[in-house]
Amino acid sequence: MAAVTPEELNLLIEQTYKVENEFNELKSSYANLQDTVEKLIEFLPNAIWILNSDNTVFVQNSYARELYKLLKELSYRDEDYEIQFNTRSYLVKSSTYKDKVMLSVTDITDQKRKENLATMGQMAAHLSHEIRNPIGSISLLSSALKKKVIPQNVPIVEEIQKSVSRIDRIIKATLMFSKGVIANKEQFLWSELRESIDMSLKYYDYSKEITFLFPEDDFMLNADKDLLEMLFSNLIINAVDAIEADDNDEGTIEIKHFSYEERHIFQIFDTGVAIENKEELFEAFKSTKIKGNGLGLILSRQIAQAHDGNVFLCDKKIKCFEIELHI
Repeated sequence: MAAVTPEELNLLIEQTYKVENEFNELKSSYANLQDTVEKLIEFLPNAIWILNSDNTVFVQNSYARELYKLLKELSYRDEDYEIQFNTRSYLVKSSTYKDKVMLSVTDITDQKRKENLATMGQMAAHLSHEIRNPIGSISLLSSALKKKVIPQNVPIVEEIQKSVSRIDRIIKATLMFSKGVIANKEQFLWSELRESIDMSLKYYDYSKEITFLFPEDDFMLNADKDLLEMLFSNLIINAVDAIEADDNDEGTIEIKHFSYEERHIFQIFDTGVAIENKEELFEAFKSTKIKGNGLGLILSRQIAQAHDGNVFLCDKKIKCFEIELHI
């Protein structure tokens, strides 16, 4: 074997350096490309993964990093598909280019919820119209029956009236939810509203001794009286149910009132059980109560918003709902 001359050795070293430099340049270019792609996809509102042929992650954005557990559930498909993960709904899209696969995941939970609520609202509105006529007949007949039955049977008729009143309240809430809340404002006194609230409470059935503490001072309101009656009745009945579910034999519901300029603030306190699932309080058709239909609180908020106000849970340890009205 011929010996390598110094010139050949130098040439080999130069070629080795050249190959190494080209490799480093290619590696740097690859890293720059990866960095550029990562910066670009970082601005996208959905989770993006770009995978190598062996399913390892070539690049991903920060949203994708937050959903890293979801990646294990995904697969490449020729068409878009939906997937449920941790109570959320996602739309998955995928595409390929050379040896790379891109997976795009968009959170469509709110969109799905709106679609479901729209469908449920339409169905509920149709059923409400169908139910209202026979309920009206039952209400009239029970009123006539109450005048004719023997005294021992009057409580039975009153129970029928209470049940009919509850159904009518659910129908009104459902129709209002499906159509939207519009306030027709007029002036009236708090004492007039309180009288209407007292009347609606008479038709609500509860077994415990409950003390109601309402504002004694009278003041003028410029609002939709029927809507405010529904708002306060919803929250008070919610408090009644909380007290009914409590271990104590009695309870207290108190309404406090404050006003400044054209704003009225009402705070409703009760001594009932604590609120569960606070994050779902104002979601339609979700209720943890046996008697609940899942519309009371969301309608109360919509009524307050129709009066340029809001309803929210007080930021206090004691259980309290705060109503703000611009009236």
